[in-house]
Amino acid sequence: ARSLITRRTHTVGALLPDLHGDYFSELIRGIDLAARARGLHLLVSSSHGDAAEAAAALRAMNGRVDGLLVMSPHANADFLWGNLSDDLPAVLMNTQHSSDKHSSFAVDNYGGAYAMVQHLVDLGHRRIAFIAGPESNFEAQERLRGYRAALSALVPGSIEDVLQGDFMQESGWRAGNQIVALIDRPTAVFAANDMMAIGCMSALTDAGLSLPRDISLAGFDDIPISRYISPSLTSVRARITELGALALERLASCIEEPTRSSPQRQTLRADVVPRASTAAAPAAGKS
Repeated sequence: ARSLITRRTHTVGALLPDLHGDYFSELIRGIDLAARARGLHLLVSSSHGDAAEAAAALRAMNGRVDGLLVMSPHANADFLWGNLSDDLPAVLMNTQHSSDKHSSFAVDNYGGAYAMVQHLVDLGHRRIAFIAGPESNFEAQERLRGYRAALSALVPGSIEDVLQGDFMQESGWRAGNQIVALIDRPTAVFAANDMMAIGCMSALTDAGLSLPRDISLAGFDDIPISRYISPSLTSVRARITELGALALERLASCIEEPTRSSPQRQTLRADVVPRASTAAAPAAGKS
């Protein structure tokens, strides 16, 4: 009865590119904790990276939710205009599109990647390979951009060594096997997310390499399992849970006071968390 009077469902929607893996588990946890604290229900949908599925999910949520959280590589101005009702509050997360209508929250993927390369260079590494994420993914693009910028600035004349991955553990394992097959191996590997780093670690250790004695390894996101594997994984803390909670809090404010909520943009700092998987470069790896 209260919903009929207020014309609210007390439900918020979240459109995510995927639901698989610890990254999205942590993101949903942050959103859900903040939603429950406000007495809101959460409806989650995944587009699996497909633009048509993302559009269909947005249209399906119109009228069923009081507001939407959107994380999608397709979330540009045309996509949002064509699939979101004008009167439906929405907040963007980690999207390339900068909207003058919607608030947005993002992790500093570029800065975090730059800082990790800085960490590895400070340890004496000069040849640092990078396992990239999906080419169409904005976060992956920013992390690759940070790697390239740091390598160019901190190790002038160095050669980029980029292996393609897809954020999944198996692609890290394949990249690790490619590294094992090299005659002149890098002294450090930086994966664009922790899942690929864990897959790479499996390939390197299966080949008889010792981490970090023979090769250092780092990831990005700092998912919970990173601190419990052996050796524990050096990573960039992406504050995933905090991202979800902040975005939900902002969305709730937009729902409660739509006329007083001007769009805001916030970028969350990403910090290097050193652990046992990185160490000083072997003497041969120093310049």
